[in-house]
Amino acid sequence: MRSYRQFASVYDRLMEDMPYSEWMHFARKCWQQYGTPKTIVDLGCGTGNMAIPLAKSGFAVFGIDLSAEMLSIARNKWDEPSAGGGRRDSGAVRWLQQDMRDWELPEPVDAVISFCDCLNYLTEPDDVIAAFRCTYAGLAKGGLFLFDVHAPITFERYAEEQPFVLDDKDVAYMWTCDYDEATHTIDHDLTFFVRDEGPSGSDAVYHRFEESHSQRAYDPEWITEQLAAVGFELLHRAADFKWDAPNESSQRLFYVARKPE
Repeated sequence: MRSYRQFASVYDRLMEDMPYSEWMHFARKCWQQYGTPKTIVDLGCGTGNMAIPLAKSGFAVFGIDLSAEMLSIARNKWDEPSAGGGRRDSGAVRWLQQDMRDWELPEPVDAVISFCDCLNYLTEPDDVIAAFRCTYAGLAKGGLFLFDVHAPITFERYAEEQPFVLDDKDVAYMWTCDYDEATHTIDHDLTFFVRDEGPSGSDAVYHRFEESHSQRAYDPEWITEQLAAVGFELLHRAADFKWDAPNESSQRLFYVARKPE
């Protein structure tokens, strides 16, 4: 498992079209149905695009991520006057650099979320099981675990459609994929060119950097089995931001599990 490094500096720019509002809607729908939490862990919180809105809505949030660079950006965003905790309806955020395979807090929380296919970055089955165990241990009795993962078919589509190219004025990238059908593992190789205006604004240059990331898709039934083996009660499975059950064409799979009372 690898943390984001230089990619953190352009992450929000490249992810601005991601459906964060749909993830939020899905979480709130789950909480309306199964119980609204007071304390939440955002596991794999990145630059805080879920954690900050949740805190502003009044929740006490722990943003956990492996990347110090991503957490630094999240802290700066939260500390901005327009985002910080000065509003009466705001909760609070604590940012913690921890590995999702062995995270822990002093006290259990009411809910854990892990969206944007964070668990796909665990490319060994034992690592997924370790993350489930830590999450189970970190939840209060009756606590909810909400997460999504890419289905194997999604990586097959990536492999068929790659390479991907972006050419904007401020940032450009080339993104290629190498897919192993036997293990459902995909390697993403990205080359970025990021514009730097320079001190005068008229002598812009482009800085190049490269990053590689690996993800693995797991059989949906295997995930269900591992949740049960850890002790979770599976409440619901859904797909593609809808409440409907997944089917063979589903791209993004959602799980709602609970630690029994």
